[in-house]
Amino acid sequence: MPLFTVSATYELINIKWLRIILFLSVLMPLDCLAQEVPTTPAPRVMRYRNKLPHPGLLRGPYLQAATSTSMLIRWRTDALSRSRVRYGTTAGNLDKMSSDSALVLDHQVKLTGLLPRTKYYYSIGAFTDTLQGDENNYFMTLPVPGEEGKYRIGIFGDCGTNNVQQRTVRDQFVKYLGNNYMDSWILLGDNSYENGTDAQYQPNFFNVYKDNLLKKYPLFPAPGNHDYGNIDFPYVNVPNRGYDIAYYQNFSMPIAGESGGVPSNNPAFYSFDIGNIHFLSLDSYGRESKSAYKMYDTLSEQAQWVKRDLEANKNKGWVVAYWHHPPYTMGTHDSDKEADLIKIRTDFIRILERYKVDLIICGHSHVYERSKLMQGHFGPEATFNAKEHNLNQSTALYNGTDNACPYIKDAKNDAGTVYVVTGSAGKLGTPKATYPHDAMFYSNATMGGASMLEVEGNRLDFKWIAADGVIRDQFTMMKEVNKKTKIKVKRGKPVTLTASFNGKYSWTNSPQTSKSIQVSPPVGTTTYTVKDQYNCVRDVFEVKVTRF
Repeated sequence: MPLFTVSATYELINIKWLRIILFLSVLMPLDCLAQEVPTTPAPRVMRYRNKLPHPGLLRGPYLQAATSTSMLIRWRTDALSRSRVRYGTTAGNLDKMSSDSALVLDHQVKLTGLLPRTKYYYSIGAFTDTLQGDENNYFMTLPVPGEEGKYRIGIFGDCGTNNVQQRTVRDQFVKYLGNNYMDSWILLGDNSYENGTDAQYQPNFFNVYKDNLLKKYPLFPAPGNHDYGNIDFPYVNVPNRGYDIAYYQNFSMPIAGESGGVPSNNPAFYSFDIGNIHFLSLDSYGRESKSAYKMYDTLSEQAQWVKRDLEANKNKGWVVAYWHHPPYTMGTHDSDKEADLIKIRTDFIRILERYKVDLIICGHSHVYERSKLMQGHFGPEATFNAKEHNLNQSTALYNGTDNACPYIKDAKNDAGTVYVVTGSAGKLGTPKATYPHDAMFYSNATMGGASMLEVEGNRLDFKWIAADGVIRDQFTMMKEVNKKTKIKVKRGKPVTLTASFNGKYSWTNSPQTSKSIQVSPPVGTTTYTVKDQYNCVRDVFEVKVTRF
């Protein structure tokens, strides 16, 4: 019998080779052996040398959270990219820039250290390319809070429809504006139908206003029920319950008081100043997370903030509040039957009237409605009494027609509010059977429109620009006019007399028609009177000249 069988011989050979392989594996680098083991390849990383794919511009630019020394510029691209804004006071010389190196789709660049009430040109893009920027890309910083000037603020209610009416109203509004600059524009809610989604905001809002308004004029919005998708849930971001709606993602609000007013620290409501005008933007639909209160609940966070803000801004020349749901309307909504509207009227507007708010502007009802200067009507329409609730029976049209002089307020008589519903910038609808509301002097349910607020010093003009380009309603309010002034000077010294109002002037004892005139009356007492062109406003100056 042989010492080794064939199988045993092969086994000894295999053991020998196995020992050789193990010996070599110790000497060879481990990564060399690893190459013999099949592995899943790592993801391929695209590397660029200081370069990214060129993005396209999807949205904007648009201007947010404006102040007298800063401006936030936002835009959206179709690919991740970095953010850079070049800017300067001359269109052909954008000698300053502000950048953000983060790769994003939604871009936000804040320009700081700007001069008040100054025009800046700008361009937007990434670090190596420009998406947009020519002589039509410009903005003007806000004036210093409290400073008097001539200011224009556009007002669009219920605009986001992407229909012919929206574009017609826009075009007529832009035509009225002409070459004049508009300091800002405000939104009254329902800014994008039907559910306020981001996909709806793009065609219904951003695409419609991108060329004419968004790139030039800072925007201060308020939300409506359609911006919330008509869903009754809290507006404060609470884990597992929070809001996640496009309105709060698309807009940046000055909630830290940077634009004026008391900080709200809540994007649902905030305040800001444009010169001597103080604005409050409020949320009439959302609920508070901790309490489930709405704006009209007097213990709500919002109502308590409104009180603090109004208390702190009593020194402002004008106070304007705006939100979505109106306290008075018989347009496409009925303020006698809808719970939110009733509660706003019975509970909330008492606060604003107590603080002498001059103007309240709302949307929601797809009509235009405007009251006279009124106060104290908190009940249903049937309880409105014009003699009791209207503090001034004038139409305030201020156009030379009968009973059309401005509403006038002064330190002794500063009460009264004008209520406006201007909710037809994008939608019209059938009014209620009891339309028009008894509290409204002028109503229009047949034509869409947007509004313009124009303030110059102590004069406020409100105009409704209809879809046919006609100003179909307007009113004027003045403060601290009809002055009587006594002046005593020595002989030979000229005296400058200045009218207390803004408008057209007719002076007695002088052929001049300017707001200020210089006179050198003789010794004795001379009376000078200046009147407006409609004989509504009249200042009297009694100048006494002495010999010594």
